[in-house]
Amino acid sequence: MIYDSPQAWRQAPDKRITFFGMSGLGKTHLSQILRGNGDWFHYSIDYRIGTAYMGEHINDNLKRHAMREPFLAKLLRTDSIYIGSNITFGNLSPLATFLGQPGDPARGGLPFDEYARRQELHHRAEVNALLDTPFFIERARDIYGYDNFVCDTGGSICEVIDPEDPEDPVMATLAANSLPVWIEGTPDHVETLVARFAGDPKPMCYRPEFLNEKWASHGGEDVDPNEFAIATYRDAIMARHPRYAAMARNWGVTVAAADVATTRDASDVTALVAEAIGKRRGRT
Repeated sequence: MIYDSPQAWRQAPDKRITFFGMSGLGKTHLSQILRGNGDWFHYSIDYRIGTAYMGEHINDNLKRHAMREPFLAKLLRTDSIYIGSNITFGNLSPLATFLGQPGDPARGGLPFDEYARRQELHHRAEVNALLDTPFFIERARDIYGYDNFVCDTGGSICEVIDPEDPEDPVMATLAANSLPVWIEGTPDHVETLVARFAGDPKPMCYRPEFLNEKWASHGGEDVDPNEFAIATYRDAIMARHPRYAAMARNWGVTVAAADVATTRDASDVTALVAEAIGKRRGRT
């Protein structure tokens, strides 16, 4: 770890952390607290994916739908209108909509092969966005004068790395340049996360073997895509937990989601991380 004690973390002139864990447990909440403090750069992996690496795919998909309408098709062919997504830190709907859900086309589903193709696009984009972290650390310092840096990862980071491989390129890069911090949920969080996902679906990326297994067990081209998405998300919460745990065990530290929920300012976040480092190092 780049900070070998709570004191080293507290006294560091350039604090750099990477939050990971299931969506909805507080990664962006903590990142926004730090950004709001005024001297932290907030690097959002999902935003980077949706703009730098998936933006063209998203916009092309929007244009395909628009071309089905003769009125819009004529304007698009003559470059008379512009169609594009408006992804923000707080609104990832264009990315989630592009990824879609597999199932019955009459109910908005995608053919499974097309869904799997889009998953692979996201997988590559997520790896690239994560590997961009050192570049953005330097960019934040060079352009904006920020020494403190927080990387706000997507929930699917554990799907695109091998947490038990000491040479995993993504985790090795993150750990060499920041302190990975797992926000750990509990079984009590499962239903809350599922309900939140059902009401506002997030971009989801799954390992091919996990996705294929779920499709084989309760999928099918006539399945309700929303039902499949929610059931798969619920299963993913359970499947991801040991992968997150391995990431924290091998590369970083752990904080409890319940403690994250009580943080109110940057000093709270600093104290929370210091305590986690102390527990990891056996110090108080």
